[in-house]
Amino acid sequence: MLASLFAVLAPVFIVAAIGFIWARRGHDYPTEFIASLVMSIGTPCLVLSTLHRTRLDPQAFASMALACVLGMLVMAAIGYAVSRAFRQHWRVLMPAFMFPNTGNMGLPVALYAFGDQGLALAVAFFLTLSSFQFTLGIAISGGVTTFRSLLRNPIVISLALALPMIFFDLQLPRWLANTVDLVGGMVIPLMLLTLGVSLASIRPRQVGSGMLLGALRIVLGAVVGWAIGAVLDMPALPHAVLVMQSAMPVAVFNYLLAVRAGRSPEQVANVVMCSTLLSFAWLPIVLAGWL
Repeated sequence: MLASLFAVLAPVFIVAAIGFIWARRGHDYPTEFIASLVMSIGTPCLVLSTLHRTRLDPQAFASMALACVLGMLVMAAIGYAVSRAFRQHWRVLMPAFMFPNTGNMGLPVALYAFGDQGLALAVAFFLTLSSFQFTLGIAISGGVTTFRSLLRNPIVISLALALPMIFFDLQLPRWLANTVDLVGGMVIPLMLLTLGVSLASIRPRQVGSGMLLGALRIVLGAVVGWAIGAVLDMPALPHAVLVMQSAMPVAVFNYLLAVRAGRSPEQVANVVMCSTLLSFAWLPIVLAGWL
């Protein structure tokens, strides 16, 4: 069991640590360029590549999307309650509880833990959550999103490309399948390196409260994911992926939104950093039962 867990999590943590150490030692890392490359080109290719290699049943996609939305709503209510308890504005902590890091961390863990089929299910969760994060999440944080920016959003484009493949069982021509496989292969390593670099740029303060809030996010996320999967009577593999994605730490994007909106970015940075550190110990516990 320990060997299986180590084989799953070691690549994720090691590559993220490489990015963290690289940034802390003062080396250049074009974060903005790489993030734009991954989101605009790499992620749509990864979505197409994954769905081409592993056919995802429309019912499985719909079930995962529904579970994601239900979990997001429950975590929004929890985030609001925690905001009141900690006397923070609800726009600060609610997005942190609603939007975990299902991309940079969730997709690699799903791939190494559950294989291509698990990755396809994790992609369904990621697409659904990200579609809300880049619209509702921006609005909650105090930003403004327009219909034009929504149509140009790479995640929304990925979802638009994915749905016909899933519901009409479309196949990519071989040349296109090989191309998206090649380009999509760069996404997960770059996501992990960028995660490490992003964490290196965060300087948390008031670590005690950050640890408490981070622990609440990842533990309650897993509990909510398990409960929703049980209520929906999901099969074992989708249920496992749902719990894993729901247990992810707070996404770094929440910190960027807080900085842009000027809403307690230091507090959000605390929760991002602390929840990510705690997840190194929590994810083995979450995965142990499913593996």
